[in-house]
This record gives sequence, structure tokens and C-alpha cells, in this order.
Amino acid sequence: MTTNNNESKPSFFEVIRGKKRLSPEQNKVYKISVPKGTGPSFSTLTPLQKTALSLFGKRAMKNKNIPKLADDLLKAHMPLRAHEYVAYIYMVSLLIIIPMILLLIIAAIIGNIILIIIAILAAIIIPVIVYTIMMGNPASVAKNRGKKIDGKLPSAMNFISALASADVNVDMIFKELATRREYGEVAKEAEWITRDTELLGKDILTSLREAAKRSPSQKWSEFLQGVVTTSTSGGRLKPYFIAKAQEYENERKLQMKRTMETIALFAESFVNVGVAFPLFLIIIIAIMALITPNSSTNIILLDFTVFVMLPVLIGLFAWIIKSTSEVVS
Repeated sequence: MTTNNNESKPSFFEVIRGKKRLSPEQNKVYKISVPKGTGPSFSTLTPLQKTALSLFGKRAMKNKNIPKLADDLLKAHMPLRAHEYVAYIYMVSLLIIIPMILLLIIAAIIGNIILIIIAILAAIIIPVIVYTIMMGNPASVAKNRGKKIDGKLPSAMNFISALASADVNVDMIFKELATRREYGEVAKEAEWITRDTELLGKDILTSLREAAKRSPSQKWSEFLQGVVTTSTSGGRLKPYFIAKAQEYENERKLQMKRTMETIALFAESFVNVGVAFPLFLIIIIAIMALITPNSSTNIILLDFTVFVMLPVLIGLFAWIIKSTSEVVS
């Protein structure tokens, strides 16, 4: 006697009406296990953001920058929807305008024309500046994430190629990469891929394709798209991973060489601008003080050089060198 293993599953209405019953195999519930302590994350709004959404939510939906802003928020990993963020920007801009209006009223009461003009200009310019900065902030954060991904990509590719050499499956490679926090933003990108496959039930190729679209790093996107293309065309992933690891390692060496040359150039500039120039300026001011001992201008110039110019120059060069070195860190 043969049994039909491909028996079709009864519809929902047939089960409800009692016409058919589910077999034990069909009635089985499959559960997805997640690491202990792991739970779903939710987009929580602050009281100010909730107030902004209730006041400006409908107006924010009509903003022409919503599609691009939604893409930037996703790439920046900022847990806000586009219209929520736009409504929050409107609220912040309104809160900035209120003090300017109060200043304008006070200026009108006093009758000071200059103060009135300053209040009007401030009420117009400052909210526009704040609006522009906040609208561009997600894109800036996404761009910064992209730089961090590119910086960690060579070492992460060595890890991926090592697992591929051990014949580990692609989904397990990204799952293991997601647990390695030393790879920074690359691990977070792999964590989203694992979330799509294990929690949302998507296949690994679909997850990689979507991850390539939402990644702020062009290199990471090209790498993921290459994985999808190699898999769908019947190619072998192990040579592809090894070749990419070698390619990114060579790029890293070239980038480090260029960075070292740039830092050396900044070091020479610092010696001339940050050390020699202030020293000569102090000597000149001291000679001028000997020639005109009763002049207070020399004291002011000396204080400005020592307490303002030197700290600003040192801080500026320190920030430039730090920003340059972070590219290959």
C-alpha cells in the first residue's frame, strides 16, 4: 500500500467548517530560535517627537524629500520613519522661531531699529540653517557609516574568505560575521542579513540583494551583488571570496601609503605654521614692546598669540591628523 506524501494542505475555511482535519505533520508549529536575551527592537519616539508627529505628521507626509530621506535614514540605521523625522524637524524649527519672535517684540517695545532688524534676520536665517542641517544629517551619518564599513572591509573579508575556505555555507558565514563586534559596521550589516534570513524567512540571495541596495558603502554593495551574481550563475564562491580579500587588502595598503604621505605633509605644515610662525611672531612682538614700552597693543597681540592662536592651530592640526588616520584605522 502506498501513501501520498504530497497531500495538499486543506484550506483555512475547510478546517474551520470541520470538513477536513490537519494531519499531525501539517499541524506542527515551527519555531525560530534566537540567542538568549535577544528580542525585537522597536522605534521609540521621545515625547517631543510624539508631539511633533501629532502636530505636523500630515504636513510632513507631503514633503518632497521624503523618498530620499527614507533611504538615508535606512542607510544611517536611524530608527525613525521619514515623515516622523520631518515632523521632528518642523517642531525644532518652530521652537527656535519662538525666542526670535520674543526678541522681536522686545525690540519693538524698546524701539531700537537695529535690534529689530537683527531679530528679523535671526528669525529667518537661524531656522533655515537648522532645517538644512537636520535634513542633511541622515545623509551625513550614512556617509560616515560607509567610510567605517570601507575601513573594516579588508579585515572582514579575510575572515569571510577563511570561513569560505573551510566550506562554511554563505548564510552561516554572515551569521558568524554578525557576532564579531571587532568588525564594527560590517558586523552590523551582516546582522541585518541574518535577521532577514532567520527571523523574516527570506532566502539568503534575496537578503543579500536587499542588503546591497540599502548599504551606504559602495564597496560592500558591489561585494554582496557579486555574491548574488556568482551564486545565480553557478560559479564558486570560495575563489570569489579569496580574490576579493586580496583585492581589498591591496587597496588597503595603497590607502595606508597615501595616508602616511598626507600625514607627513601635515606634519611639515604644522612645524612651519604651528611652531615656527607663532615663535617668530612672539619674538617680533617682544621687540616691538622694547621699542614702544608704553603701548598696550603689544600686550594684546601677545595674549592673542599665546592664548588664542596657538591653541586653535594645535587643535586644528590634531583634528585634521585624527580624521585622516581614521580612514585606515
